[in-house]
Amino acid sequence: MEDEKIIELYWQRDEEALRQTNLKYGSFCYYIAHNILKDDEDSKECVNDTWFKTWMVIPPKRPEFFQAFLGKITRNLSLDRYRKSHASKRGGGSVDVIYEELKECIADHTSEEARTDTIVITDALGRFLREISKDARIIFVRRYWYADSVAQIAKYYGMSESKVKSSLMRSRNKLQAFLEKEGITV
Repeated sequence: MEDEKIIELYWQRDEEALRQTNLKYGSFCYYIAHNILKDDEDSKECVNDTWFKTWMVIPPKRPEFFQAFLGKITRNLSLDRYRKSHASKRGGGSVDVIYEELKECIADHTSEEARTDTIVITDALGRFLREISKDARIIFVRRYWYADSVAQIAKYYGMSESKVKSSLMRSRNKLQAFLEKEGITV
């Protein structure tokens, strides 16, 4: 089913939207979650949480790129779960758990300046990625967006792990120089 039709099902509050989303993007979202969490059950839960969150935000949102929209939700939920899990294992995390529980019902206290900085950095990152070679961009995105391991990237693209590591290091150095040239400090 086309993405536009799936999104329209969400707007109609038709539960078929969830089934179609899972059919089309379940494996994609699971892949993202599992790369971050390395746990089947947690990954499945994050995918289910993605469907719930999608149901809650469409409407009023109408995503332009549905797959990227779902990937971002899955990634953020997985990273949150990873942080919470690892904080708890260190004996902490109770404040984080409380914050996570309240996050959906309290206002975001992020400053306008912080939001503006995020927009500027996101825009600069997009421009940077368009400037580097296609191979370097693919490796960079696979590593830092999809959380693929160096070994996974190397195997998938038929290159040595050292070549992947070198590409990532060069890209990070170029990104740092690019951001400095743009006057952006992170």
